[in-house]
Amino acid sequence: MEETVKKSLNFIEEIVEKDLREGKNDGRLQTRFPPEPNGYLHIGHAKAICMDFGIAQQYGGICNLRFDDTNPSKEDVEYVDSIQEDIKWLGFEWGNIYYASDYFQQLWDLAVQLIKDGKAYIDEQSAEEIAKQKGTPTTPGTESPYRNRPVEENLALFAKMNTGEIPEGAMVLRAKIDMASPNMHFRDPIMYRIITSHPHHRTGTQWKAYPMYDYAHGQSDYFEGVTHSICTLEFVVHRPLYDWFIDQFADSDYRPRQYEFNRLNITYTVMSKRKMLQLVQEGVVAGWDDPRMPTICGLRRRGYTPEAIRDFIDRIGYTKVDGMIDVSLLEHSIREDLKPKAHRVSALFDPIKLVITNYPEGQKEYMTTDNNPDNEAAGTREMPFGKEIYIERGDFMEDAPKDFFRLTPGGREVRLKSAYIIQCTGCEKDENGQVTTVYCTYDPDTKSGTEGSKRKVKSTINWLDKDGCIEAEVRLYDRLFKVEDPAAYDGDFHDLLNEDSLEVKTALVEKHLEGAQAGDHFQFLKIGYFTVDKDSQDGKLILNRTVSLKDNWAKK
Repeated sequence: MEETVKKSLNFIEEIVEKDLREGKNDGRLQTRFPPEPNGYLHIGHAKAICMDFGIAQQYGGICNLRFDDTNPSKEDVEYVDSIQEDIKWLGFEWGNIYYASDYFQQLWDLAVQLIKDGKAYIDEQSAEEIAKQKGTPTTPGTESPYRNRPVEENLALFAKMNTGEIPEGAMVLRAKIDMASPNMHFRDPIMYRIITSHPHHRTGTQWKAYPMYDYAHGQSDYFEGVTHSICTLEFVVHRPLYDWFIDQFADSDYRPRQYEFNRLNITYTVMSKRKMLQLVQEGVVAGWDDPRMPTICGLRRRGYTPEAIRDFIDRIGYTKVDGMIDVSLLEHSIREDLKPKAHRVSALFDPIKLVITNYPEGQKEYMTTDNNPDNEAAGTREMPFGKEIYIERGDFMEDAPKDFFRLTPGGREVRLKSAYIIQCTGCEKDENGQVTTVYCTYDPDTKSGTEGSKRKVKSTINWLDKDGCIEAEVRLYDRLFKVEDPAAYDGDFHDLLNEDSLEVKTALVEKHLEGAQAGDHFQFLKIGYFTVDKDSQDGKLILNRTVSLKDNWAKK
């Protein structure tokens, strides 16, 4: 009897199951994915997406998408649109779309109440002065000289912060908590700052004072009814402040609870939005969707699939300990996903002509070949075959050693894949000694699929008929950085860039690829997996290397 192996739960799944068993939150499960629309999502966000949306999906809950749009100087509608596209592409749907800006008035009103309760005040110190008087983790901070100004004065100044009368940086609203707290985040954190230099992408110039993340986030969770607010480990120290703000206003037993998991760090990759933006602005890469970028749109353009990314996230799991994941595991996931999907095709990067001297002049036949031998449902296709074909230069050697089993003069037999067995009779060279043409004979009784095809040979090589191929631009993408942990480098990270991260070549590919569409996947036989790029157009086929067939970096 076959046993079903039950997958073990991660620690957040255990929390959710326990809460549901105990009937917490009236048996509800509600999560949210709260990106700031200040850049494109990367694969680290994919891990959070799979958690936030996946756990709601798994336990019959709801996950909302909420844009944390509280800093108009860095945000744009372009990012809002791209985030939604990436989430859908990964295979998830949100219950509702919210924005932190939906709650600007509610957040303002709560801040006013905090001022009236003597729990918030206007501080006119500079950012440098505030940072200095906060103290250190081992020494208490010192109180602001404005900490005990009258409530009426605080209310009047807070109102002026939002009228445009006060310039950026002149004052902030701070919560009055505890300047001696061992948790630095409790030392009178900033709740509001002034931003007048950029209109908001939704509210325009209606607001000049904007809430800080630590204040807005927990309240937004509370307004929406979030039960499990899941984030990464750097927010562990923020959790007490998250709870403190909610406790000031909560009027029921309901509380959203924050839980943290380890963020995703991958070798040979930077996850910093700032550094990624720098790469884009400096032209080091061709944009946010450059296939060398760890952005979701970059991975999509390179040829990664939603299934492969979700499989990768599932393999690495969720823990409470940060670590570094080898990028080869991500590459393994895409190989495993594309292996049964991608059609196998011939592609030649350094072709030379091969003439079959005893093949009938003017004859053309069609060889049946499997589109994917790992997937019978993929069907077959017909490849034209005639007297003149092309093979890869590396599959021929004039003076070959004994352990070279491909094409060489001297009587050794080689099979042309899905076609005939051939023997090399000689070659022709140019004035520089470069081989230009290889001459062979074929055995007409050895056609693949016939009785004669059972003859054993030591090597099979790929080929393309001279009338059955087209030229294509092939972009050979590799890792953007040449060291495992570029984020740990103290110097200029430009020094770590892999100068060989992109090589552009012209190759011959099967003619039937000229109808391929952007995003179509192929396996170039013996080479790797490739995807049609969006830059392709009629008469110009462009393919991106998604991943090689094997991990070449392990040898390096």
